Amino acid sequence: MCYSAMVRQGVKSGLRWKARLQTDRVEELFRRRLRDDSIKIAKAFEANFHDPQTPDEENIERSIDEYHRRKAAAWETEIFKQRKRLADAERKLKEKETKKALEDRRIATYKVSWLRNRIADLNRTTLVPDDSRIFPFWYAPVLTLDDNELVISPMRYHCRPHGKPAWYDTRYPGLYNARRDNLEGFWKESFGRKHAVLAISSFYENVARHDYEKRALRPDEKAQNVVLQFNPRPAAEMYVACVWDRWRSHGQPDLYSFAVITDDPPPEIAATGHDRCPIPLKADNVGKWLRPEQLAKKDLYALLDDRERFHYAHELAA
Repeated sequence: MCYSAMVRQGVKSGLRWKARLQTDRVEELFRRRLRDDSIKIAKAFEANFHDPQTPDEENIERSIDEYHRRKAAAWETEIFKQRKRLADAERKLKEKETKKALEDRRIATYKVSWLRNRIADLNRTTLVPDDSRIFPFWYAPVLTLDDNELVISPMRYHCRPHGKPAWYDTRYPGLYNARRDNLEGFWKESFGRKHAVLAISSFYENVARHDYEKRALRPDEKAQNVVLQFNPRPAAEMYVACVWDRWRSHGQPDLYSFAVITDDPPPEIAATGHDRCPIPLKADNVGKWLRPEQLAKKDLYALLDDRERFHYAHELAA
């Protein structure tokens, strides 16, 4: 289902196509994040604006800096609280060992370490591969068409169809995955109308451990999950077919969100125990995919069939 992916977050080059970054939407998104901490954006996407070249980019950088200051201050405050909790627990343990004091010491020690690492990551200027990784409900740059112009726009990776209530997000947590066999069912309002492309270098899937190990569950065994990272071989940038929508509600900001189209997997993915795979378009077909109104439905399906046929190597991921 492509529950997570390594996304190409560098956007100023316009991918391999000449595309305009919609800085007005980016600016609005970062400004909204200052008052809505649920908005998740990859660090690698923030890096696009560390050397601003326009007034819009300067505004974006200011919002990023302010967000970082607020997060760091909140985490420092929490570290102070956890250090006090740790000191209290250690003092009590000197008097008498109790289950609560042991648990407080364990939790406080973990939280202090975790928060220090978060602050270090916040202040880090050198990017690492995981800085490009997204998960459901995170925002990512996708390629779309606006008035016949190629644009790069930030959208949430979990599609909320227009006209649906906001609680759809929690009731249907899998709406980051648009099954190909349901494009003219649940996704009929977007398929053939609102298409996008997400550029990724790899993707991650959840697989049951016993399926991955090609065995049945033992009578006393509970199902466990493993995460696999799939990488195309040879290494390549994949242009994954997506659908998107614009959700509107009175008094709420517009929500632009998308879902990755998935299909039956190739044999090497099926052999790991997983049953879905995103569809990587051929680069020459991206322009056609982004202009769905010019094609019949059968021709759109033909673009999905005429996909890149990568071989996917996999490894266990953290």
